[in-house]
Amino acid sequence: MKSQSFKNHTRSVPLFHYFLVPLCFITFIFAVSNAIFDALRGESLFTSILLISIALIVTITVFFLRSFVCKVQDRAIRAEESLRHFTLTGTLPDPRLSIKQIVALRFASDEEFPSLCNKAIQKNMSPNEIKQSIQSWKADHDRV
Repeated sequence: MKSQSFKNHTRSVPLFHYFLVPLCFITFIFAVSNAIFDALRGESLFTSILLISIALIVTITVFFLRSFVCKVQDRAIRAEESLRHFTLTGTLPDPRLSIKQIVALRFASDEEFPSLCNKAIQKNMSPNEIKQSIQSWKADHDRV
C-alpha cells in the first residue's frame, strides 16, 4: 500500500461520492421538475408528490447512513486512541480533547503522540493543524 501523509490521507469511495450522492440530488431535482410541469399542465400531482417523497427519503437516508458510520468510526477511534494513550503514558487522555482532535491524533507515531496530545490541548489546535504538525505519520487505511 502507498505510504500515507497529510497530502494523501483523505479517502473517497467513487461509487458513493461521485455516483450515488449526485444521483440522489439529480433524482430529487427531476422529481421536483416533474411536479412543476404536471402542475403547469393541470395534471394530477399525486405521482409527482410520491416521486418527490421517495427521492427525499432516499437522499436523507444516504446522508444519515454516512453520518452514522462516521460516528461509529469516531467512537472506535476514540477507544483505540484512549488505550494507546494509556499504554504509552499510564494515564487516560485529557477529557478536553475533542473527538475531532482525537481522530486527527491517530496519525501521530507513538513517539510524538503524548506530546502532541498536550500541545493540541494547550494551543487548542484544529484537526488540520494537528495533522500538519505530525512529523512521523502513522497510516490509517481503514477509515473512509
